[in-house]
Amino acid sequence: MLYAGTTSLYSSKYSFLNDIVKKLEQWSKSAGNILYIKNGTSETLRDGVIVNLENVKRVSDHVPKHLKPLNNEQLGYYLAGLIDGDGHFSKAQQLVITFSSPDAFLAYYFKERLGYGNVRKVKDKNAYLLIVSNKKGMLNVINLINGKLRTEHRFNQVINNVLSHTNYADQNINFRIDFSKKFDNHWLAGFSDADASFQIKIIKPITRNKPEIRLNFQIDQKSDLLLNMIKEYLGGNIGYRKSQDTYYYGSTNFGAAKRVIEYFDQYHLQSRKHISYLRWRKVYRLIQNKEHFTDKGLFKILIIKSLINRHEENTTTQDKVLTKI
Repeated sequence: MLYAGTTSLYSSKYSFLNDIVKKLEQWSKSAGNILYIKNGTSETLRDGVIVNLENVKRVSDHVPKHLKPLNNEQLGYYLAGLIDGDGHFSKAQQLVITFSSPDAFLAYYFKERLGYGNVRKVKDKNAYLLIVSNKKGMLNVINLINGKLRTEHRFNQVINNVLSHTNYADQNINFRIDFSKKFDNHWLAGFSDADASFQIKIIKPITRNKPEIRLNFQIDQKSDLLLNMIKEYLGGNIGYRKSQDTYYYGSTNFGAAKRVIEYFDQYHLQSRKHISYLRWRKVYRLIQNKEHFTDKGLFKILIIKSLINRHEENTTTQDKVLTKI
């Protein structure tokens, strides 16, 4: 039985919920018994959904207050991660960082925080550019990220396109790259704002007639070098797409998902991707509290899945629906 009154309560005002309700009804009708998997064993619990509960350890119900980087050290690590993901140093001695339209505010934030730069809308694209070309602004950036970049390509751009230019001949900067495996800083937050995604997967295994819930934090790259270090830090797995010649990191299990939550609870995302993270985190909490075994809990998860990577203004209203269910 579905959560009482669900269809009549929301169908008139929130049409996006209709599909969710129909999907839940289909699963409820077609599913047999739920399979509860823990440490390689299983037991029958109820109709509806499969969840691998291996390593589902508790995270706090309290969500830490969202903070900007508090000092230059934190800002430098975040900025280095953002540049490693979505920035480059051009031959014109410019730093260019790309932001999606919903994150244009972040471009303006960095312009103000750095004290230099221009923000431009990319013609015919839902993107903005932050461009730093002033020499003082560039030196400010280089000093902030010195010893914090992790990709050799970006590091070489700083050396070859900026510091080797005659305009910077008067500078004596020992610019270094970070080859360490230490991630207890804001670098991964910046890199994730550029290149990561939070995914909630509700799939239907071929051999069973029951959906399965999976939480995945994913990063895609052309090389697996950084991904392997991230895997060593968070756990998870590395995959390869032959058709695209790309590698991807995935948290893949709840033990890794917990470490992802522990990281982002301390080192905060700054883009609107932070909203997706909070939704993803909420699903983890629903699962740790075994609420997914109820129609009400599963309904919440389906709503959150429909919102996970949507950052339009009206989704804030839809988020409020969750508090009333």
